[in-house]
Amino acid sequence: MIYLPAMSRLTRREWSRLVFGGLAGGFIARPLARRNAARPDSRVSGVRIGVQSYSFRDRPLDGAIGGMKDVGLTYCELWQDHVEPSRTSGVLRVSREELRHWRLTVPLEDFRTVRRKFDDAGVRLTAYNLSFRDDFTDEEIARGFEMAKALDVNVITSSSNLTAVPRVDAAAQKYRITVGFHNHSNKDPNEFSDPQDFDTALKGRSKWMAINLDIGHFVAAGHDPLAFLDEHHARIVSLHVKDRKLNNPVAELPFGEGQTPIVYVLRRLRDRRWDIPANIEYEYNGGDTVAEVRRCFDYCRSALTA
Repeated sequence: MIYLPAMSRLTRREWSRLVFGGLAGGFIARPLARRNAARPDSRVSGVRIGVQSYSFRDRPLDGAIGGMKDVGLTYCELWQDHVEPSRTSGVLRVSREELRHWRLTVPLEDFRTVRRKFDDAGVRLTAYNLSFRDDFTDEEIARGFEMAKALDVNVITSSSNLTAVPRVDAAAQKYRITVGFHNHSNKDPNEFSDPQDFDTALKGRSKWMAINLDIGHFVAAGHDPLAFLDEHHARIVSLHVKDRKLNNPVAELPFGEGQTPIVYVLRRLRDRRWDIPANIEYEYNGGDTVAEVRRCFDYCRSALTA
């Protein structure tokens, strides 16, 4: 029996709408709930384990998405070369001017089509990786943000020059999209590598300027990613997970064979409940790409469930 204290105030029509509308809603909601519950999710112990699509650089976009499905990864940071002609044209790499022309004229519907491919595969896009360099025109930078909007992502990750940051910040404020700057292990005064590079670039900048911390490169440059994560987690929007040796700018290693504290970083995300995507970046010389990315995923999963 349904008990409504104010039932006497309801008309017969209102009562019918309430009861039958509620019943219909129940029949609709339950199948939807079942579908959502059955949707694959590579979140492990609360940590979003995803992949930088660069990990599947040996294949075009459709093959990369297929690889993610095979491994069971449901979060992805999309590498620009998986959609730009510099990659899709095969061994023929376009000139810088041709690439700029493509960026400024490509229909944004092409990016919406890319998003639909990921949606159909059950893979959630968390960011678009587009590296803003000093040779980008202002129009080219703006177009990058329009591409991100067409992909329906609110984060761009970027291996940018430090001197490009002011122009990127101006565009980020206009489009209201966060940009996480990515670090490398090579020491260059115009590249992100050391903690002070982030401090210098982000000081006085808007809230839309953030960090995409590559924990492997950070170790190879001689720094502690766990301590940096503790201090700057509020401004970190993405992690790249790989294994490197301390102060070694060259060697890429299978997970667990270097000195990057992958296990401790992942557990810090879990224990502190910091919802930062941890994206596998398979970069060492291995065998079959799908098998190697699966191996990386298994390592991360074991770290979080042990």
